Amino acid sequence: MFAYEFMDGGVDSDSLGRIYRGDVGEWVSAVAGSGLFTNSQVERIDTAWHSNPKSLLDTLLSEADEMTVKRCEMTWAALDRSEPLERAEVAVGGYSNVVASASITIA
Repeated sequence: MFAYEFMDGGVDSDSLGRIYRGDVGEWVSAVAGSGLFTNSQVERIDTAWHSNPKSLLDTLLSEADEMTVKRCEMTWAALDRSEPLERAEVAVGGYSNVVASASITIA
């Protein structure tokens, strides 16, 4: 229903990033404002999109052309690849668990 707004003018990497981070409030507000859903349905949609933001992306891409879907999937995959690295660096002070294990073994 709102896919045309998402795809208007091509893929917006900022929008994809916000969806990836779970910032789905704009989309939930659009659903709520449409008048097509009850309050309890909007709450369930909100909960679902917050717990699984990829489901919102999948919904938005449901009527997109094949190339747009591929570009969005590639961007999402790049976000998936970068996220664990950032967490690992923060979690162990800049060293990955693999490097820390290897240095202990070598020593």
